[in-house]
Amino acid sequence: MRGDGSLIREVYAHVAEWLAETPDQQLHTRRAQAELFFRRIGITFAVYGDADASERLIPFDIVPRILSRREWQRLEAGLIQRVGALNAFLNDVYGAGEILKAGIIPEDLVRQNPQYCLHATTLRPAHGVYTHVAGIDIVRTGPDAFYVLEDNARTPSGVSYMLENREVMLRLAPELFARHRVAPVEDYAETLLATLRSVAPPRCRGEPTVAVLTPGFHNSAYYEHSFLADKLGVELVEGGDLVVKDDVLFMRTTEGPRRVDVLYRRVDDAYLDPLVFKPDSMLGVPGIIAAHAAGNLTIANAIGTGIADDKAIYSYMPEIVRFYTGADPLIDNVPTWRCREADALAYVLDNLAELVVKEVDGSGGYGMLVGPHATRAEIAAFADKLRAAPEKFIAQPTLALSTCPTLADGGIAPRHVDLRPFVLTGAHGTRIVPGGLTRVALKEGSLVVNSSQGGGTKDTWVVDD
Repeated sequence: MRGDGSLIREVYAHVAEWLAETPDQQLHTRRAQAELFFRRIGITFAVYGDADASERLIPFDIVPRILSRREWQRLEAGLIQRVGALNAFLNDVYGAGEILKAGIIPEDLVRQNPQYCLHATTLRPAHGVYTHVAGIDIVRTGPDAFYVLEDNARTPSGVSYMLENREVMLRLAPELFARHRVAPVEDYAETLLATLRSVAPPRCRGEPTVAVLTPGFHNSAYYEHSFLADKLGVELVEGGDLVVKDDVLFMRTTEGPRRVDVLYRRVDDAYLDPLVFKPDSMLGVPGIIAAHAAGNLTIANAIGTGIADDKAIYSYMPEIVRFYTGADPLIDNVPTWRCREADALAYVLDNLAELVVKEVDGSGGYGMLVGPHATRAEIAAFADKLRAAPEKFIAQPTLALSTCPTLADGGIAPRHVDLRPFVLTGAHGTRIVPGGLTRVALKEGSLVVNSSQGGGTKDTWVVDD
């Protein structure tokens, strides 16, 4: 809000006025009202392995995060470029493999990666789109310094919070909206449905039927699955609701079987089809991959996209962008050391106390070391893990992440944030709803924004300059 000095940035001027004239007690009351709203509609998430609090509310912060239209346009261009390169990369590594032949990425890093799907080498998704929905995590370190922290191309979550945060802000702070021209996010569901329908399979006739596949109500993101199905106006289905006959996917309805043309799945590859992947999976549908191969079904996101989530692959994204676009990345990567390389491993081991170390296939803030906040014993234990399996880790510097004004117990205070915009790609190009999900580290000094680690969320406003 204040940039590098004491002056309020112009884009935050009305927010600063609002905070000055609104008593802290009133802000706390509004936050409590938001919590009550979220609890009533059931917007919770599960924490695996936590017997005391299996269902939690994600804390909501009443102070919005503001981006100017100019800042957003820059981010939007970079996101479109990056997701386009990711799609080109996936088409290539499951096809001709030109980037591997050129030596840009080590072939073993791709072909031997646990997320590399051999079955995807014989399947081509409709219109060549792999990442129909991508969540790209972005951090800010200065007035003009934005970095991509990681790519989520498999089954990115969080869009329900983006939409619900906007709805609750409209209810609780209408006077603040009246002072801004805020870009809407409400058309996300309509845009997503149009995106999914645009990638209908080759043998689809007439209006495509879309369904959302969920693992079930025990899944940590089940609320989001049901929320999206409701917003899209399509059926929410589980594996037991579906059957494949003659290489066509049908869902059981009260009016009899109904053909499904596009399946927006929130189930990982390994559980999608017991005839192809895990034979004991109860979450998927036998024959679903055959239906896809026959041209009767589009699976969104496409199988095999998990390779793009791998943090070792992420470290090559600048080269990937240049290889497929012929241009430098519009949004930089965070500098990254690949611990699979001997020189990088030696540097990381010598500087563990200053670095952030992550598992290449990790998510949710688990399995990582934040060196500056770790004890000597934790650092020593992590060093042993690195030496035992260096290929499983990457390391990055501890960035001076930007902070936003946040309602804390003692009043308004700075807290670190990141941003996850949601990028939709279909047969007619790429669309991005302005803004995205801002996640906030509610613990003072913490850099970990994940909800599973105590983080919260904010509404994200893109406003006219």
